[in-house]
Amino acid sequence: MNILGIDIGGSGIKGAIVDTEVGELVTERIRIPTPESFAPDEVIATVKELYEQFDYEGPVGVGFPAVVLDGVVMTPATAYQIQEWVGLPVAERISAAIGQPAAVLNDADVAGLAELHFGAGRERKGVVMLFTLGTGVGSVMFVNGRLVPNLELGHIYLAGQKNVAEAYMAERIRDEKDLSWKKWGKRLNKYFNHIERIFSPNLIIIGGGVSKKHHKFLHRIKVRAKVVPAEMRNEAGIVGAALAALPE
Repeated sequence: MNILGIDIGGSGIKGAIVDTEVGELVTERIRIPTPESFAPDEVIATVKELYEQFDYEGPVGVGFPAVVLDGVVMTPATAYQIQEWVGLPVAERISAAIGQPAAVLNDADVAGLAELHFGAGRERKGVVMLFTLGTGVGSVMFVNGRLVPNLELGHIYLAGQKNVAEAYMAERIRDEKDLSWKKWGKRLNKYFNHIERIFSPNLIIIGGGVSKKHHKFLHRIKVRAKVVPAEMRNEAGIVGAALAALPE
């Protein structure tokens, strides 16, 4: 089944039609700059504009950078503190704008769906966790293939740290503090040992742009679980969003 997947990011809103049987884009990816205001009306209008650029009529899946519960935004979007989003039925609003059903999930959750079905997590049972390391830390968990949504594990606290974990070990922190791969790896090791004590995952997948350099730091994470780089890369958000819109 071909479904349009849309990934709403801080700098761009991207979309493509996806063959959900194989997890591949069947059209070119189209990107429209995200409105600077990130105000709900402007973002939804941009989603409609993107939708109309495809020769497509049907359901749409959307990844959104905030906690989303039953199609309703529960927190301000990542990197924004715009309270207008909180409590907004974003799935309903997008559906009304395009005249088609819309499914909206947290952006990390849709990336996880893509990775579980077509990437490093495919055919894996038990507890599979994906972490995207970037400006913050996105986190996703699946238990025997079922998504546990909106974990936000970048916001937990580690022993001895005053701020949340992502302020200690996100990829942004490595850049800001000019940490060596070895020093950053020690921070990751502390974090993932804490994660393992709580969740006992079978597999940990590391995503985000820095995963392209996984050979420089993955071996420094000493946990029982197998730790592997993500495979879907830049297409994960769009592919996973399309999967989110599949009929149950």
